[in-house]
Amino acid sequence: MPDIEASFDDRRGNETRVNLCQPSPNQLPSEELTLDPQDWESIRELGHRMVDDMLDFMRTQREKPVWQPIPRDVREFLTQPLPSEPTAPETIYEEFAENILPHPLGNTHPRFWGWVVGGGTPLGAMAEMMAATMNPTLGGGEQVATLVELQVIDWCKQMMGFPHTASGLLVSGCSKANLIGLTVARNQYSDVRNKGMRNQPQLRVYGSKEMHFSIKRALEMLGIGAENLVLIPTDADYRVDIAQLEAAIAQDRAAGYEPLAVVGCAGTVNTGAIDDLDALADVAERENLWFHVDGAFGAVVALSPELRHRVKGLERADSLAFDFHKWLHVPYDVGCVLVRQHEDHLRAFASPSHYMGHNERGISADTYSFGDYGVQLSRSFRALKVWMTLREHGIEKFGRMVEQNVEQAQYLARLVQETPELELVAPVNLNVVCFRYVVPGMDADELDAFNQELLMRLQEGGVAVPTYTVLNGQYVFRVANVNHRSRYEDFDILVGAVCEIGATMLEEMQALSVGAYRMLA
Repeated sequence: MPDIEASFDDRRGNETRVNLCQPSPNQLPSEELTLDPQDWESIRELGHRMVDDMLDFMRTQREKPVWQPIPRDVREFLTQPLPSEPTAPETIYEEFAENILPHPLGNTHPRFWGWVVGGGTPLGAMAEMMAATMNPTLGGGEQVATLVELQVIDWCKQMMGFPHTASGLLVSGCSKANLIGLTVARNQYSDVRNKGMRNQPQLRVYGSKEMHFSIKRALEMLGIGAENLVLIPTDADYRVDIAQLEAAIAQDRAAGYEPLAVVGCAGTVNTGAIDDLDALADVAERENLWFHVDGAFGAVVALSPELRHRVKGLERADSLAFDFHKWLHVPYDVGCVLVRQHEDHLRAFASPSHYMGHNERGISADTYSFGDYGVQLSRSFRALKVWMTLREHGIEKFGRMVEQNVEQAQYLARLVQETPELELVAPVNLNVVCFRYVVPGMDADELDAFNQELLMRLQEGGVAVPTYTVLNGQYVFRVANVNHRSRYEDFDILVGAVCEIGATMLEEMQALSVGAYRMLA
């Protein structure tokens, strides 16, 4: 049987001719499998239906409950045995539409204010589909996806005031970004990559007692240890106390500890407080410490000309962590870490290998490998949804969205203060409002239990989803407004629903008390 000859041009325009040896028919397998559909038109039709349904899902969110408990039959449906035989894509989608789509977390709804969770956008969702279709892995290799991520990282530097020589990486979120930033900090201290943490001085990291728990977890993973995270008290606005920070550093040096880093909070999870980042940068500079900023959602304040003074000093950080999937509404998950000194970042993670080496030409010609800047080698094309979202709206609009959410938080704070049944329990520094229902004569434990029950009824009723926190020992409602779909009227609905549920609960308590009295009589 004759050979088959093929030719192609390389990127320099040189023609290359190769012979493709054709095997004998009796050497071929009887069947060659693929996972592609046998009928491309049917999958195209199903895909169009999926797109239409998902856009309708997002467009009609306001007409639905924010959240509902998952029904028993859905829980039972999702305990199926491992499939051994194929199922038609149309059937799979029907099951998704019936059992999965109707029971989300609720964060695409206009009255979802739980935790700090972005709401996504239609184009961001489409970008996820396109990224998955291309299906690259961004550990290395010459591919356009690398250039897209480099473009996004350059935009991040511009947004946050970092030098163009800084490095960066897109990651799953701020937990990973904090870990990477603090890894770079630790690895500047000594050759821990080779020698480990054994026989090293006891390193100390400092930050507000309001900081996110991911900082503690990062220190546990890095071998520094949770006991070496020094939590500094805060002022009345829940910002770290600078004088007490300086005193703690001095005491630790005197006791033989080795101070390593200061962590600043740009938007605490409990109240949205922003530390005095400029003052923290001054302390870090004087004490020769690494300055890391956890700006999960608050760093985005830098996009607002009206509000960016609140994060002054952010641009002086040695490393910065922030999320795109919170206040920038890129679909989950994607965060970013920036490191001021590129070489520090590279030194902390790069691991040369023949397997991932570079050539002068070919697919390995590109010398930039994101795998040298973090813990992941297999990395998804997160950058596309960021690139498309930033281009669709522009950073000026995102700055205005931040301002709108902050103004809405102030509006809710005024509603709370004007409502006799409610009490504002913390200053509204940014976009987080903490309040509770008050009942005269009820003791602290009873009032905590009352507010907990009220919150659960509010969530289960599907009207609104705030979550809770504990401030000064009190169980309180926490509204974290990073919702681009919220309107002022939604906060009126929230306050009205809280008061209505609270009044119903008091009537129930009164009825129970009367019933108990009659039984005793």
